[in-house]
Amino acid sequence: MTTYGQDNCPVRYAPAHRMTPPHEEQRLLGTAPSAGDATLLAEVVELRARNEQLTRALASRAQIDQALGMVMALARCSSGRAWDVLVEVSQHCNIKLRDVAAALVATTEDRSLPQPLRRELRQALRHLQAL
Repeated sequence: MTTYGQDNCPVRYAPAHRMTPPHEEQRLLGTAPSAGDATLLAEVVELRARNEQLTRALASRAQIDQALGMVMALARCSSGRAWDVLVEVSQHCNIKLRDVAAALVATTEDRSLPQPLRRELRQALRHLQAL
């Protein structure tokens, strides 16, 4: 899985140490599981899913932090106000906040902000200035 670091460059995470050694996992997968083996296998699957979810969360958090900094610089506001702007854009466009952040950060690579996001961001920044 490719994620992006703070400099927005691809980062490949090495898999975390395995909870179950490979030979044990092969044994679990290759035989009819006993009740204990099935429980262990279910735990391994759950832990791997959780690990993948946390890895994605860390990657999207970096982009969210970058987008917060961009909004703070644009609007000369606190991080709390910048967060409110991103949330408002996310809700009005019905797009996940991490995707709004990714689109905003992508503008630093000469990509244009999609029209609905641009419109909502402009409106949210105006709303912020009115406060």
